Amino acid sequence: MITLLMVCTGNICRSAYAERMLQKQLDAVTPGVFLVRSSGTHAMVGHPIEQTAAARLIEGGGDDTGFAARQLSEVILADIDIAFAMTEEHRTAVASLSPRMLKRAFTIREFAAIIDEVESDPAINMPRGHDAATTAARWVQLRQVSILKRHAARTRLNGILDVDDPYKRGEAAFDTMVEDLDPLIATIARFESNHG
Repeated sequence: MITLLMVCTGNICRSAYAERMLQKQLDAVTPGVFLVRSSGTHAMVGHPIEQTAAARLIEGGGDDTGFAARQLSEVILADIDIAFAMTEEHRTAVASLSPRMLKRAFTIREFAAIIDEVESDPAINMPRGHDAATTAARWVQLRQVSILKRHAARTRLNGILDVDDPYKRGEAAFDTMVEDLDPLIATIARFESNHG
């Protein structure tokens, strides 16, 4: 099982939405191989997904059933293969809590740009296949190559690493959140579907 973690502040908007949407898309490609979870650096522990974020999630075909916000902790990070932070500040918080995550934590924008870099490099050959062992090997290799491609990805992004927090900022802010996150989530899922 490959365990991925989405991280934001309250764990009721961005990371919650991203968790459920990425899980849905990865399950469509490689069922039962990925576990996508989320937590917050200042989580509203036990709360469901924020109402507007939940509405956007459902509109996109996701499911908010049974969601409860969790506080980011060393215990949660112990089993995480890769963490996707909504901001550079959240990425720093992950690495501060668990030094093992230093080379496993990225902003979600950064990681999507890394995937673009990896897929455009003909010298990189990822293992192909959707069985559990091949998928695990592919994601270990992706994580290792990500460190080498991080600078190029950050250059491509021109310093825009964060996904803005829509909490209590109105409907338009949630529309922007979805517009920002959906292509990033799709890029991660596309990487998996491209290597079947």
